[in-house]
Amino acid sequence: MTEAAAYDALAGEWRRRQTRRQAALALATAAIIAAFAYAGALDVSRYADALPTIAQLAKESVPPDFSRWREWGRPLLETLATGIAGTALGAFLALPLASLAARNAGAPVWLNEAVRFVLSAVRSLPGLIWGVIFVAAVGFGPLPGVLALGVHSTGMLGKLFFEALEHVEPGPGAALRAQGASRLGVFRFALLPQALPRLTDALIYRLEHNLRAATTLGIVGAGGFGLEIVTAFHLFEYREASALILVLLGLITTVNFFGATLRRIMLRGH
Repeated sequence: MTEAAAYDALAGEWRRRQTRRQAALALATAAIIAAFAYAGALDVSRYADALPTIAQLAKESVPPDFSRWREWGRPLLETLATGIAGTALGAFLALPLASLAARNAGAPVWLNEAVRFVLSAVRSLPGLIWGVIFVAAVGFGPLPGVLALGVHSTGMLGKLFFEALEHVEPGPGAALRAQGASRLGVFRFALLPQALPRLTDALIYRLEHNLRAATTLGIVGAGGFGLEIVTAFHLFEYREASALILVLLGLITTVNFFGATLRRIMLRGH
């Protein structure tokens, strides 16, 4: 093949790739616009009263009313306990499942696919739906919230965990296998230490998410701070609702701070 022919072939391949990229971009753009149109987001008339309504709601929400703060301790602790326990339960179940789903951990391919299907099925249901299921199963209170967050976190953390395990350097694991190490030994001494910072990062992110999710689970009877916020809005106690939201914001900010500190410690250790 002459130099000119090789150049023409490369140029033709580049043009075909560009055409495919442009077609994919145009299709994605059309899908996004269609989604906005179907949801009514492009109907300007829907926004006519939005700003005045929000302004009126904000006016009625200040100053925040903290007069009932003594009664918020138990719901706040319920939300905190629900988020922590749900995250711990999800991580406890997700790690062994991730070791079976990761293709570089030594499990058979059929088992990889089966576990991935289970993780996908578990996370396909939103946490709120799991909350409804477990409220019906075990009754009201923080327990159904813990179970709902734990099950949904198993699916989400399982996916994040096995993806982190699959992106580690293969050299240490291959060296251990060459020395006759078992699958468990390879996982314990080669895969897990390399993936640990990413696993920790995913776990902290999930804890932050679950603390917020634990609030919304109060709507379906899973207890916690969310029930206090919803009740305040239903009673048109907007000043108390704004105070509750500020307390929740403080809790999430505190967790974010400790999470960032733990991330720095983990990164420094690696």
